[in-house]
Amino acid sequence: MYLRLSLLGLCLVLFGSHALAAPATLCARVKAQPDAWVTARVDALVLAARAAYEHDEAQPAYERVLGGIATTIKQCKLAQDESFIGRYREFVEYIEAANVARLPDHELGFNVPDKQYFAETQQYVQIPEFLLQPDFLRAVSRYETLARAKALLRQLNECRAPDDQLIFFSYKSRHLGTPDSPDSYGRLLIVVPGHAAQGVPEKWVQFGITDPGARAHVRNVSVVSTILAPDGTANVYFKDFYRTYRRDGSLTINGRWELGYGDDNCVQCHKSGILPIFPVAGSVSASEQPNVEAVNQRFRAYGTPRFDKYIDTSKFGPGLGTADLTERNQRFGASFSNTTVAHAMTCAACHQPERLGSLNWPMDRTIISSYIKGGQMPYGYTLQTTERNALYDRLIQEYFATDPTHPGILKSWLLGRAH
Repeated sequence: MYLRLSLLGLCLVLFGSHALAAPATLCARVKAQPDAWVTARVDALVLAARAAYEHDEAQPAYERVLGGIATTIKQCKLAQDESFIGRYREFVEYIEAANVARLPDHELGFNVPDKQYFAETQQYVQIPEFLLQPDFLRAVSRYETLARAKALLRQLNECRAPDDQLIFFSYKSRHLGTPDSPDSYGRLLIVVPGHAAQGVPEKWVQFGITDPGARAHVRNVSVVSTILAPDGTANVYFKDFYRTYRRDGSLTINGRWELGYGDDNCVQCHKSGILPIFPVAGSVSASEQPNVEAVNQRFRAYGTPRFDKYIDTSKFGPGLGTADLTERNQRFGASFSNTTVAHAMTCAACHQPERLGSLNWPMDRTIISSYIKGGQMPYGYTLQTTERNALYDRLIQEYFATDPTHPGILKSWLLGRAH
């Protein structure tokens, strides 16, 4: 017994010493050649990020790369190393900000646990009581009774002031199903006006709607709210709810997260906070078409999106379309700046920190691709299908490029090169 304990103790000493020595050796190498280590890690990160952007199944590999870098920064105390942080502040802060979404109870991607976020923002994201009435909930549960739900909304408007009218319409989304039913694209959007002076946010409440004739219910109801601040920015808050349909015909609504179904990284899709609505052509009735323009006009008036204290989007750097013509000519050829595609690479005219937010990684492929290839962005440009496909490819290429002589937007910024 004594021999076994002695051997066990020796193993613990040996392996414990090895575990301590390995980080020490790594840290010594990193601090001896910081430029080489950072460049190699940035290349690995950007390559993994592009793979994850293009293929969902590559997400775990990206997270392993991100987690490995975050671990080294922590073990080697690089964030406390004045020399290192002075040279690579953008890199360190980016890794710290991006790594939050990997932590337990941080599915939303915010810098506080999901439970804390929902507790602190409850006042902003609750579904208004008048949309929780049983008659309305039953009517909005199926496509076949949607007209009844709209009639109830019109009745509500009869009792509301002119500047407090609900704006609503049904439509089909171009690109996103609901969290509980990825192939369901039907929506009823209801915009509930807010009153910033009284601290009341404006709410965009969306009910997922079944397809005509479908038997299975769609459960999701989403709330995205915004409240304008005096400085022209607007704080945006998020919450998904699930409807539960009971056998006795009753309906209940509770938070998706509270029901144990998890949640999604909000800002990955909602770079601009609230998103404009571009329905599938023909999915909005002629009588409701003016309401689409009305809600998009409100979107344009919301101001620069912020997410309160829960995430600092500046840590994620510049986004798509921030390269200049000189860089593009070097990357795509000397005459590229004269092409239609080059002139249309204008994302950053609107999508910048002080306007609609940068389109930076992590970002959602489905939304970006749909807006560009589907003709919604860039705003005001009429392009052929081949030109839109080329535009999308060039924007993604220049953002994720890792070429040592012509690094892309993300790599350049992570290496501390002004962009």
